[in-house]
Amino acid sequence: QVQLVESGGGSVQPGGSLRLSCVASGVKWDYVSIGWFRQEPGKEREGISCISSSDGSTRYADSVKGRFTISRDNAKDTVYLQMNSLEPGDTAVYYCAGTYYYCAGYASSNRYDYWGQGTQVTVSS
Repeated sequence: QVQLVESGGGSVQPGGSLRLSCVASGVKWDYVSIGWFRQEPGKEREGISCISSSDGSTRYADSVKGRFTISRDNAKDTVYLQMNSLEPGDTAVYYCAGTYYYCAGYASSNRYDYWGQGTQVTVSS
């Protein structure tokens, strides 16, 4: 059974940092690309980053480029999202998702077969 489990969310002040983790089980990890999405209440889910299975190449949305860093630890079947310089606009539920595609077109949620349950990130003073 496939599972993606996020952790690391929480509340932080503007300018602060958080690191999200996404641990996978039941997938062929070497072939899975992982994307991160976020969703605010009443808004569409936004794809913000992806890391490819093949070569570890990464993609970022303009809204997070330069502030967020995605990485993967293949020994632990885990992907991380390091989030720095957080802003109130980053407040959302963050989801990781798995696909056997590469990261081209990563922001399209229908490319993903597996989803985590989400973790809340709140940025507020």
